[in-house]
Formats: sequence, C-alpha cells, structure tokens
Amino acid sequence: MLSRARFEDELKQAIRGGDDLRKRTLRMVLSAIQLAEVERRSPLDEGGVAGVLQKEVKTRQEALAEAEVANRADLAKSAQEELALLLTYLPQPLSPDELEALVRQAIAATGAKGPQDMGRVMKELMPLLQGRADGKAVSALVRSLLAPA
Repeated sequence: MLSRARFEDELKQAIRGGDDLRKRTLRMVLSAIQLAEVERRSPLDEGGVAGVLQKEVKTRQEALAEAEVANRADLAKSAQEELALLLTYLPQPLSPDELEALVRQAIAATGAKGPQDMGRVMKELMPLLQGRADGKAVSALVRSLLAPA
C-alpha cells in the first residue's frame, strides 16, 4: 500500500541504515507528497500518492535523458539509481491486453458511442489505472477504440 506513513517509515530505516540513495530519494518523494497535500488541502489517498510517484518517475526519466544528452555520466547514474528505486514502489504496470480489456469495460459501462464521450470514459478509467498505466497511452487507446470504424 502506498501512503505517506509508509515512506516516512522507510526514510527512518534508510537513515538508520546509512543508505544515502534511499534517504535522498525518499526525502524528495515525501516533499512532493507534502506539496500535493498542501495544494489539495487534504491528505492524499493511495491513488494520489501513486500519482505523485508517477510524476517523480517521469521527472527522473527526463533528467536521465538530459544527462545522457549532456554526456554527464555522473548525473545519469544518479538519475538511473533513483528511477530504479522509485519503480520498486509503483504497482506492476498493466499489460497491453489488460489495459485494452479495462478500456473496453469502461466504454461499455459509460455507454460511450464515439469520440465525444472520451471524457466520460477517461473519468471512469483513471482512478482504476492510477500508477499502472501512462495517461497518454490510455488516452490514445480510448481514442482509437471510440473512433468511428
């Protein structure tokens, strides 16, 4: 289960164990969670924490790409290590077949008939997929399945 309390406990363990990578990464995650909670003015649920983690993963992926372009092996290594650690906390991503099945269920549940119903389908889907699928990929799949044949 993803929660702020879990990350706080893991941070304490990392501090006791002297694990600098985990300590640094978990502090960044907790900071991002706290910022999101302040913006929302309420504690994040598991889906919200997964969303924050997903943003942190994306940030590390972008940092890794930029470091590689700049030929900065030190920064690339750091970003790669942080990325690997963050990915251990995210739920297992959905396979393309599982994702398509969920999208088809959401289309049936909302009674969507065409591209104009995309918003309703996405609203139904995104809470189920939080942290398990990329929003752009989901959007593209929904659009293709709702497109007129």
